[in-house]
Amino acid sequence: MLSRLNHIRTALFSFVTPAMSHAVDTSHYRAALSSGKYCAHAQSEIATFAAGCFWGVEHIFLKEYPPSQNKGILKTSVGYTGGAEKAQSPTYREVCTGTTNHAEALRIEFDPSIIQYGELVEFFYRTHEPTTFNRQGGDVGTQYRSAIFTHSPEQNKIAKDVTQKVQEEHFKGQKIVTEIEEAGQWYDAEEYHQLYLFKEPNGYQCPTHTKHW
Repeated sequence: MLSRLNHIRTALFSFVTPAMSHAVDTSHYRAALSSGKYCAHAQSEIATFAAGCFWGVEHIFLKEYPPSQNKGILKTSVGYTGGAEKAQSPTYREVCTGTTNHAEALRIEFDPSIIQYGELVEFFYRTHEPTTFNRQGGDVGTQYRSAIFTHSPEQNKIAKDVTQKVQEEHFKGQKIVTEIEEAGQWYDAEEYHQLYLFKEPNGYQCPTHTKHW
């Protein structure tokens, strides 16, 4: 079943046309080193996080680490991952039904010589609510779960170490329910979702997507 907010969000896109969106110069959000789809720079790595509605997750990461300012993030993409193997190339509407089991997620290409993976993991925890199961604010469903999809055994270890540190320092009395699992098949979301809150500054943003410490 679609949640009430999902009904509103999917209905909204029934009326979206290119003319309705603000023109966005994507060069501000794509570092010069990154010219391909993923890992364009030989030294770059990938980080993948799910923390609720991907509009706000992408927005807060890019506001903190603008690629044009050489802070380590080279480019981002929002999309779907962690779903059932048989549910290939899902649409936004299909993901919102919960039947595909995909999470709305953010895929980050970053330069580890500038920013460490552990810092990105901690920022992920700082900017959402990791103690609510399949929920961020009023957004409820498996697509809104908190999850870290790791791309190497080293990332898996770092993610677990940072999770334990964050649990002890910031969530005493509450349990972090974030899933940590190996990254699987990734599907880019539809183009209108990419950089959505930069195109639509007054668009919906989950209230949990703010810096909590």
